[in-house]
Amino acid sequence: MIAGRARRVLRPLSVVVIAIALVLLVYGLLGYSVTAVVDGVLAGSVTSLPAAEQTLRWTVPLLLMGLGIAVAFRAGYFNVGAQGQMYVGAMASLVVGLWGDGRAPVLVVPLAFVAAVLAGAVWSLAAGLLRLLLGADEVVTSLMLNFVAVLLLQWATSGPLKSRAGTGQAATTESIDAAYRISSSTGTSVSIFLICAAVVAATAILVDWTRTGLEISLVGRNPVMARWQGVNSTGVGLLVFAFSGGCAGLAGAVETFGPAGSLRSGFSPQVGFMAVVVALVGGLGAFGVLLAAVFFGALRAASLYLPVVTDLPQSGIDLLSGAIALLITVTGIPVVRRRQRRRRAPSVDGASDVPDRLVAQHREVVTR
Repeated sequence: MIAGRARRVLRPLSVVVIAIALVLLVYGLLGYSVTAVVDGVLAGSVTSLPAAEQTLRWTVPLLLMGLGIAVAFRAGYFNVGAQGQMYVGAMASLVVGLWGDGRAPVLVVPLAFVAAVLAGAVWSLAAGLLRLLLGADEVVTSLMLNFVAVLLLQWATSGPLKSRAGTGQAATTESIDAAYRISSSTGTSVSIFLICAAVVAATAILVDWTRTGLEISLVGRNPVMARWQGVNSTGVGLLVFAFSGGCAGLAGAVETFGPAGSLRSGFSPQVGFMAVVVALVGGLGAFGVLLAAVFFGALRAASLYLPVVTDLPQSGIDLLSGAIALLITVTGIPVVRRRQRRRRAPSVDGASDVPDRLVAQHREVVTR
C-alpha cells in the first residue's frame, strides 16, 4: 500500500521535473535567458505578497475542479467538462445573487452556492447518463457540453443578465451586491480557504476512508469484478459525475462571489482543462491534487507577470503546462489501456456477460 502511494507521487513528480528541464532547454535554444525566466517565474508567483495572492487566487478554482475530476477519474470516467460545469454553476449562483439583492447575506450566499453545486452536478449528469444508459463516450459528450455552456454564457451576458452600464467592448453581467462578496478582487479570504479545506477534507475522507470510496476505486480498476462483489456500478457512476460537476459548479460560485463579482463572457477559458492536468499530476489523491493546484496556480500567476519583466511571451508558460500535460498523458496510456481491457473483458471466468441471476446467487453465497 505504501509502495503504491509512493508510485502515485513519484511518477507525476518525475514527469513535472522532466518537463521543466525540457522546456528550459527549449528556452535556452531559442535564445531566451533561462535565469531571467526562472527569476521572473519566482517573482510573479511567490516572492512578494501580491504575487503569492495571485498564486492562491488561481489555485482555488484549479483545486476545486481538480478534486472533482480526480474522483471521476478514479472510477474510470473521464469527465473533461469541468469548464462548462463551472460556467453553469457561476450563472446559477449569479441569478440567485441578483434575485437576493437587498436580502440578508446569510440567506442569499448559501442559497447561491447550493444552486451552483446543483447546476454543475446536473450539467455533469447529462454526460453521465449518456455514458451509463446509452454507452456514449463521456469524453466527447462532456467536451461538447463545454461548448454549449460557453454559448449559454455568451447569451446570458449579452442578453437577460447583461449589465446596463456595459461599454460594449465585452459582454458582462450586473454585479452582485458588495455585501454578498466573500473576497475582494484578490480572490483570497478566510471564507474561500475554509471552503477549499472542507472540500479537500471531504474528498480525502470519501476516497480513502469510506466504503463508497472503495467501490469507486473498484469500479475504476475492474468493473466486472465490482459487479460480482455486488457494487452498483451505475450508482457509483452517477455519484462521481454529480460530485465532479458539483465541485466545478462550486468553483464557479467562488469565482462569482469572490474575485469577479459578476460574469464576463468566456472568463477563465483555460482553467477547466488545466484542472484535468492538476488531477493527473496530483495522482488522483486529495492532497496530491492540492499540491498540484498550488504549482499550476503559481504558473498561471507567473504567466501574467513574465511578459512584463522578460521578453518571453505568455505562451511560453503555456508551453510548460502543455509539456507536462503531454508527458503525463503518455505515461498514463498503459494504465488507461489496462482499464479499458478490463472493461471489455467478458468476466473473471470468461463469460460474455454476467446475468443478474448469477450475480445475486454469488452475493447469496458470499453472505452465507
